This record gives sequence, C-alpha cells and structure tokens, in this order.
Amino acid sequence: MKTLRLILGDQLNYNHSWFKQTHDDVTYVMMEVKTETSYVKHHAQKIIGIFAAMRAFAGYLQDNGHRVIYFKLDDANNRQSFAENIKALIRDNEFDKFEYLLPDEYRVDQHLKELSEDLSIPVHTYDTEHFLTDRGEVQELFQGKKSYLMESFYRYMRKKHQILMAPAGKPEGGKWNFDKSNRNKLPKGHRPPRPYQFHYDYKEIYKLLDECGTETFGNPSAGDFQWPATRSDSLELLDYFIKNLLPLFGVYQDAMDNDFWSLYHSRLSFSLNVKMLHPLEVIRKVEAAHYQNSDIDIAQAEGFIRQILGWREFMRGIYWAHMPGYAGQNYFGHYRKLPEFYWTGKTNMNCLSKAIGQSLEHAYAHHIQRLMITGNFAVLNETHPDEVDRWYLGIYIDAFEWVEMPNTRGMSQFADGGTLATKPYVSSANYINKMSNYCKGCYYNPKKTTGEDACPFNSLFWSFLDKNRELFSKNRRMNFLVKNWEKRDATDRQSVLEQAEYYKGNVDQL
Repeated sequence: MKTLRLILGDQLNYNHSWFKQTHDDVTYVMMEVKTETSYVKHHAQKIIGIFAAMRAFAGYLQDNGHRVIYFKLDDANNRQSFAENIKALIRDNEFDKFEYLLPDEYRVDQHLKELSEDLSIPVHTYDTEHFLTDRGEVQELFQGKKSYLMESFYRYMRKKHQILMAPAGKPEGGKWNFDKSNRNKLPKGHRPPRPYQFHYDYKEIYKLLDECGTETFGNPSAGDFQWPATRSDSLELLDYFIKNLLPLFGVYQDAMDNDFWSLYHSRLSFSLNVKMLHPLEVIRKVEAAHYQNSDIDIAQAEGFIRQILGWREFMRGIYWAHMPGYAGQNYFGHYRKLPEFYWTGKTNMNCLSKAIGQSLEHAYAHHIQRLMITGNFAVLNETHPDEVDRWYLGIYIDAFEWVEMPNTRGMSQFADGGTLATKPYVSSANYINKMSNYCKGCYYNPKKTTGEDACPFNSLFWSFLDKNRELFSKNRRMNFLVKNWEKRDATDRQSVLEQAEYYKGNVDQL
C-alpha cells in the first residue's frame, strides 16, 4: 500500500522507529504553512528556528534514503493548510493510507482528527516516542483529586525510571528536592561562562517570511542565528552545558542579572520541544555526570533533572487532562490588555525592560524571568489570561501550547484557581531585588510603595491581595499576607490602593 506519513515541525525525532528502515511505498510530507505562522503573532526567531530545523530534518531523511515531499512557504502548490495539502497529495498521488504522529497541541490534534474523518482511505496514528508519560498518565495518577501536586508526580517519576535513586527506594542524597539550595543571587563581580551559540545565516528564511506577508516581531537575528537546527547541534549544546554550566546550574538557576542573559541555563528547551533530543537521554547524561564528576553535586543535577522529568512531563499531563476547557479559565476575572511595553521593552521599570528586551533580542528568558517578572506584573496588573497566553506562546522559541499554557495560565496567572499551583506566584519588589541587580539604578525605588518613584510592583501587589483577600484568606500559603495587610492603618491602605489604581490607569506610561 502506498502510504503518506505527516511529520509536524515539532516532531523532529531523529530516532523514531519510523525511520529505522526505508520503504519504497512510504512517503513523508513536511509543510511550512501560513496557518501555523499566523495563529498567534510569533517572534521571528521562533519561525526561523522551526523552519530551519524542519529543512535540516527533511534533508537528513532524504540523505538516508527516505522519500520526502517538502512544502516551503512559497511553493506554488502549497495550499497553506495541513488538511488541504494532504487531501491534494492523496488525490494526485493515489495514496492508499495516511499516517501521522499524535500532535502535542490540542488545536492541531482536532484539526487532524477532522481531516481523518473526511478521508476515504485508512488513517493510523502513532506515538511520537518522545515523552516519558502517556497523554492521560498524570490525570490517572491524580484521579478524583481537585488539585495536582507536582512533587508527588516527580517522586513517582523518579521511582518509575530509577533516576537519582539510592538503595531501598530512597532518593539520592537523602532528599527528593534540593530547591532550597538553589536560590542564590549572582555575586557581585561573578561572570558566568559565555553562552554556547551557533552562527547560521538564515536571511533567506526571514526574507521568505517577509515576502509571504508573515507578521513577526522581535530581532530576527537571521544573519547570525544562534539556536541549534539539528540533532548534532543539540548534542553539542548538551555537552557544553554539562561541562561548563551544570556545576553551578542549581546554585544560580533563579538568579537574574542586568549583564548576563542566559547565566547557567542549558537553553536546551527548543531542542527538546521539537524533539531533536529525547528527555531521557538528557536526564541520563546529567545523572552520569553527577556520579562521575565531583564538581557536580546532587543539588545541581537534581535541580536540572526536576525541570525535565518532573515539571515538563507534569505540564503536558495537566494540559491533556484539562483541555479544551483549560484555555478559557480566568479565575480572577481579569480583563485588562497587555501593556504596550511587552512588545517593545520600553518602560522605566528596569526589571521588565531587561526581561522583555532580552526576550525580544534572543526569543528566550529563563523560568524566573518569565514567572516573577513578566508573569508577575501581568497578573498584578489584572491582565486577561488570553492576552498573556498569546504573548508567551509567540515570543519564546521553545513555546508550544502544551507546555506554555499550563505554565502561563496555570502557574503564572493562577487562572485555573489552583489546579496546578497551590498559590499565585506574585511578589512585591522585594523578591526581585533579592534575586537580581535589576533594581540598582532603576527609576523606581524598590523600597517605596507610594509616591512618584515608588516601584509599581509594591502597590500593585497589595492591591491584588486586597481585591482577592477573601479568596486568599482560605489559602494557607497566602493568609498570613492578608492578615499583615489588614493590620495596616486604614489611611495607609487607602494610599496604597490609590497608588495602584493610578499605575493601572497609566500603565503604558510607566
């Protein structure tokens, strides 16, 4: 039977069983289509990176004897939709069977299900052979429970895959989690190693996007593209991380700095999320490095492994357990638009200027910048979760909905009301000042709550707490803050609330 197999842009698994053998009756199809470049406004580097990785993967398949049809964005026969291209290929080439790998995004999953129902030939689906859990595994693990606790899931995964485990089912180092050891600010004068960057010239792809009318934002960096485009690139980046960054990864994983945009982070998320790397191979290499190198202590290895084995798999499980309803949750009823400076980085708030400016420059920010700077301000400013979702999904090169939405709508914005997180991740300027040097030299004073130069994070934090104090008084991790707020003088509280309302009403001038 002549078989047509679809490979999506985030399914570049070089080691998938499909590719172990060549078959004369199997043809693979890959597509650059406008429906995927326009469902949100994307950072130019994100589209360039995906297209570059797709083209490299198609070349790899062809070099290894596989039949490949590749639609570039401007191909005359490109109907700019997965479904329409597939229907035309089946009709024109008389394919007898259509097969595809299960998508990771609900939107695409539904699209291909609808296509399958329209086709008159047999359709089969296959696993991407990438994740360490099934789609429904997290939901089954927490069956009947209102909230999903990541720590419980993480311990389950450690045991299931026997990672960093000591004899008798005990965790290596005597603890499951070394997070308390990993909360250090970068010391003054400390200089992390330079980030490992590639230097590809993808001006051709950026020119193609422009000619096809694809609306993007951010620095395209097309003439000196720094992200990995192949599996070999990705392995190079992994090896560099283990040798040069892992020894201090955990110590400074939450730190933020004016001068260093990547610090000790691996920046492997793009390679993982388009599946050029398998999570277990990354985890095993990090685990082996810990056992073989005394410079890599348990806190460094565990902190990194938790992000992949625990958090990444957990996010995917939350996503599939709660979609499509999850995409509409708005627990606080927030309604404001995202401030204009999220698209430009032009604000007097240095922390936001740096985190957003870095994101526009590199299509990347690490988890604390996303959670405690851009996400923190968005929720304190009462921004609608739809606005926040679209921005995060568009700006980061590693952002795909299955991982972006639970992180953004669930953890960052607490829009799911506590399904994922036990409390909102909000803070005043005190946390930002503690974990970064962003406040130094900022126009706003991190120690002031009211007044012309008072840091907006301070009054917005207390205003958010005040508005939701009834909800938070029932939350054991938030009720002490509510009590502290209620103990303050009534006149003082009113001044703080007025300051917050002024900032919210003039947010684009901050």
